[in-house]
Amino acid sequence: MNTAAPPPAEAGPDGSGAVERLGFAAEQIVQEFGWDDDVDDDFRFAVEDVIGSDLEDEDYTGEAHAVVFWWRADDGDLTDALVDLVGVLAEGGFVVALTPKDAKDGAVDAAEIDEAAATAGLHSGGAFHASPHWRAIKLGAPRGRL
Repeated sequence: MNTAAPPPAEAGPDGSGAVERLGFAAEQIVQEFGWDDDVDDDFRFAVEDVIGSDLEDEDYTGEAHAVVFWWRADDGDLTDALVDLVGVLAEGGFVVALTPKDAKDGAVDAAEIDEAAATAGLHSGGAFHASPHWRAIKLGAPRGRL
């Protein structure tokens, strides 16, 4: 078990260093799932600043280069949700799964995310501090799946 703390994701004052380290880049189409009033708007705005456009909502029907996925322990079946997300990703796309850091706010253990991701055909690319209250885990889609 890796007990080292995840690297800080807030490399720049606006969090843009974090989103770039996670793999977000200009002109990507990024879809957001699991938005609620508890999400970190600074992280969301930093993603939008890097990609140069607004995040697409859950109703978007095209392929996405990346997904911002807010997930809490009581949100349902994580494996099913990740399987569904694989279907919206373009080849080489990725998911940034964000979960609260505090158990009382719905934190999900990284091992649970890794297990659900593996079942969904995703691989973990490491954990990051996305904000003071959210931890991010980058999940990559399998290459050549299309």
